[in-house]
Amino acid sequence: MPAAPQFHSDFLRTFVARGAYYDCSGPEALDAMFAKERVTAYIGFDCTAKSMHIGNLVQLMTLRRLQQAGHRPILLMGGGTTKAGDPSGKDETRLILSPAQIEENKQSMLSGVRHLLKFGDGPSDAIMVDNAEWLDRLEYIPFLREVGRHFSVNRMLTMDSVRLRLEREQPMSFLEFNYSIMQAYDFVELYKRYGCRLQSSGSDQWGNVVSGIDLGHRLANVQLYGLTTPLITTSSGAKMGKTAQGAVWLNKDMLSVYDYWQFWRNTEDGDVGRFLRLFTDLPLDEIARLEKLEGAELNEAKKVLATEATALLHGRGEAEKAADTARRAFEEGANAEGLPTVSAKLPDGILNLAVACGLAASNSEARKLIANNGLKLNDVAISDPRLTVDASALGADGVLKLSSGKKKHVLVKPA
Repeated sequence: MPAAPQFHSDFLRTFVARGAYYDCSGPEALDAMFAKERVTAYIGFDCTAKSMHIGNLVQLMTLRRLQQAGHRPILLMGGGTTKAGDPSGKDETRLILSPAQIEENKQSMLSGVRHLLKFGDGPSDAIMVDNAEWLDRLEYIPFLREVGRHFSVNRMLTMDSVRLRLEREQPMSFLEFNYSIMQAYDFVELYKRYGCRLQSSGSDQWGNVVSGIDLGHRLANVQLYGLTTPLITTSSGAKMGKTAQGAVWLNKDMLSVYDYWQFWRNTEDGDVGRFLRLFTDLPLDEIARLEKLEGAELNEAKKVLATEATALLHGRGEAEKAADTARRAFEEGANAEGLPTVSAKLPDGILNLAVACGLAASNSEARKLIANNGLKLNDVAISDPRLTVDASALGADGVLKLSSGKKKHVLVKPA
C-alpha cells in the first residue's frame, strides 16, 4: 500500500485517519480542491444481487464520510453497466440479467443502504442516479466514433481485469471488454451533469478510474481525480466478509440483524481498532482507547464494534436488541427471542439438521464439529453423528436450540 501523503483538507485527513486511504491521483491538487470547495464525488455499484454485501461497505462509508465533511456524494447505480458485467476479479462471464431483474435488484439494494446517506436538494445532499439513463440511449456507431477512438486496445489488454483473465486462459466476452469504456464514460457524464470531479473505488478499479480521468481530458478538457480504498482483509489474511455460509449481506431479509451483529462480534483480535475506524462513526479517541484493551476486556470492545456497526446499518434499537439476544444466549444459556429461527421437518438426522441451519457447510463438516464436541442440542454436546432429532427435543416454547461452538446459535421449529 502506498504511503499516504500529508493532507491538509479535513476530508482527506479524516479519510487517512480512518484507515480508508489506499491511493489517489494528483494528491496535492486533490487536497487543494477539497480545501477550497464543496466536492462532488461518486461511487458506482452494479445491480448484480438483491442486496449489497459487506464488501461494498467501505465504499458506502466513503460516501458517508464525504457527506459528513460537507461534500456532495453521488450514489451511482449501474443499471446500464450491469448489462455488460464487470470482469474485475472474475474467472467467467457474469450471467446476463434481464432489465426487469436489474431493476428489481437495484430497488432492493437501495432499500438496505439508502438511509446511510441524506438525500435531498441541499448543497451536500446525496444524489442517487442510474447510469442506464445515458448508457441505454447511446447509439453504437456514434459512441465508437466519439468515445471508443480514445481507447487503446493495447493498453486495455494490460489492465488487471483483462490481463488476469487472459493469463488464466478464461474466456472474456466482447461485452465485458467494453466495461472499462462504459465506466470511463460514466465519469465524464457525471461531470457534465453534476460537476462531479472525483471517482472513488476499491483499489482493484484503479485502471478503470484512470481511463475516466483520461477521457475527461480528451472529451471535456477537465481535470478529474481518483481516490481508492484498500482491499480489506482480516489479520489472518482472509478476504473480509467471506464466511463458510457465503456473503455477509446488508439487507436484513437476506441476513438477520442478529447474524450481522454476530459477524462483527466474531472479529479477530487484531482487527478491532481498524474495523471500528472503518465501519463506525465512533470518535477516533474513543477507538484508540478501545483498541488498547486486552484479554477479556477486548471482548467488550468487540461488542461495541458489533453494536455500533449494526446500529449504523439497522438502527440503534435493532442493534441493542441483537446485543441483548446474544448476551442472554451466551451468558445465560437462554433460548432468547431474536435468535435466527429456521423451520425444519422433524424427525431428521443431526447432520442434515446442522447443514440446514447453516451451522455446517456439509455433513462431513458437521461430523467434525461433533468429534470436537462443537455441536450442541439444547446446550448439550452431541456425541453421536447418527442421532435422530424428533419432537421430543422441543422445549415448552415449541422450539429446540442448535449451537455450533459458543457463538453460533439457531432456534429450530418444526415445519
